[in-house]
Amino acid sequence: MNDAAAQGRLNGFGPVADRGARALILGSFPGEASLSAGHYYAHPRNQFWAILGELLGEPLTSLPFEQRYARLLARRIALWDVIGACERRGSLDADIRDAIDNDFDALSRLAPGLECVMFNGRTAGRHQRRLAARGLRAVVLPSTSPAYAGMRFEDKLAAWRVAFDELGVAR
Repeated sequence: MNDAAAQGRLNGFGPVADRGARALILGSFPGEASLSAGHYYAHPRNQFWAILGELLGEPLTSLPFEQRYARLLARRIALWDVIGACERRGSLDADIRDAIDNDFDALSRLAPGLECVMFNGRTAGRHQRRLAARGLRAVVLPSTSPAYAGMRFEDKLAAWRVAFDELGVAR
C-alpha cells in the first residue's frame, strides 16, 4: 500500500483537457497502480488504452503516457475522473468512502467546447444526469477495469465504438 493510502485520504489527478476538447471521458477514481505510476489507467490489465488505441487507430499502449494524452487531445478528447479525492483501501470502486467530486465548473472554463461525456463504468456513470443537465450528451460505457470481468474485450470495444460513432467522437 502506498503512503497516501496508509494515511487515508487519496487525491486523484488533474484533467487532461484543453480549449479544443469536444468529448470527455470520465472514470471514477484512479486505482492503486495508477496512483503509484502517477498516470491515468496505468494498471497493465486495464483495457482503456487498448480500446482507445483501437478506436483511434493509434498505438497508444506502446507510447509513454504523456504522448497518449497528447494523442487524445489532438483528437479533441479530454480525460478526467468524477471523484477528486476519497478514502479507499485497494482499488475497488465499491470501497470508495467520503468522496469529493471534481469541480466540473472549472472544467467548463478549461474546455468550454465540450459537447459530450462518456463515463467509463457505472460508478462514474452515477454522474450522468448531473452532466447531462449541463447540456452535454452523456453515455455510460462498460468499465475497462480488470475488476470488471463480466464482459469480453471485444464486447467492450464494440460498445465503446458505438458510442464514439453516435457521439461523433474523434472525427
